[in-house]
Amino acid sequence: MARVYTDEQFPRVVSELLRTMGHDILTVQEAGNDNLGIPDNEVLAFAIRDNRAVITLDRQDFIRLHRANSAHFGIVVCTNDIDRNRMATRINEALVYQESLEGKLIRVVRPAI
Repeated sequence: MARVYTDEQFPRVVSELLRTMGHDILTVQEAGNDNLGIPDNEVLAFAIRDNRAVITLDRQDFIRLHRANSAHFGIVVCTNDIDRNRMATRINEALVYQESLEGKLIRVVRPAI
């Protein structure tokens, strides 16, 4: 299963659901990095230091960071989904499909209604 760091805007309930699916999740809040206005490049640097992929709703900035440098343990960019169970399931499916997340940008989008 994946080692993941979730950024500040990522829904905590989805983080908890991903834990129940077997993923090693560390949230920004648990790391003591919430409400500090930490720039996205530093969020990614923290994840790299801890050998973790990042899961984020901040798609544009993290896609830009990936394009600038793919030396990371994975970036998963998601569209928000009010159905949190469905969101967690789709992320889980994307994570378990990959043999390794290293250097990859993975997009998880909510289904069209």
